[in-house]
Amino acid sequence: MAATLKRVKEIGYNAVQVSGIGPIGHRELKALTDREGLEICATHVGYADLTTRIDEIIEQHHNWECRYVGIGGLPESYRGSAEGYAAFASEASEIGKRLQDAGLTFIYHNHDFEFAKFAGRTGMEILLEQSDPEAFHFELDVYWAQAGGADPIDWIRRFKGRMEVVHLKDMVVTSAREQRYAEIGEGNMNFAGILAACREIGVEWGAVEQDSCYDRNPFDSLAISLAQLKKLGLEG
Repeated sequence: MAATLKRVKEIGYNAVQVSGIGPIGHRELKALTDREGLEICATHVGYADLTTRIDEIIEQHHNWECRYVGIGGLPESYRGSAEGYAAFASEASEIGKRLQDAGLTFIYHNHDFEFAKFAGRTGMEILLEQSDPEAFHFELDVYWAQAGGADPIDWIRRFKGRMEVVHLKDMVVTSAREQRYAEIGEGNMNFAGILAACREIGVEWGAVEQDSCYDRNPFDSLAISLAQLKKLGLEG
């Protein structure tokens, strides 16, 4: 972990998102990020943790000086119906209110399945419409929105006032018709438009993510993405 954070800082990043990092004490992790001059901009935690030990989660995020408490996707038990999405929107809004009272913000990260339709409405539309706009915010993953047949730029704009963190990664299509993760600027997505929309609605953090780097070293992929973002005028 220490070596990874050092490399991330050397590449030129100033913050990290904490998600699925394995067994390390939260105070130990904060000491490592502080040593490298990295902020913890957001997290992903288990939904079960938010429902069973929210006080610990709040204390952990205060220690990290991290405002944005995220989950990585909808628990599977809610995914099969409009009613499931609506129930989650209501339940997570109550969790969001608890976090809000503690000075934190609940954020929801999507994949592609949220764009499945139920009687003409996508799961994502149900989450947006039936959650509390003050307590339930979003962390759009632009790749997964594209994979779900949605327009990432349109969805960024729909989240105005409810999204401060976005996941940035590109998609390339191979000659074998395979969709693959790509470094930003190496794929086919409209990143100039994506970044413009993020600026338009006041997004604070863009987390660069790439689920697989294939034949490249992940640190090389991080460097390529950052260089391309800077060419597109991104600062910070």
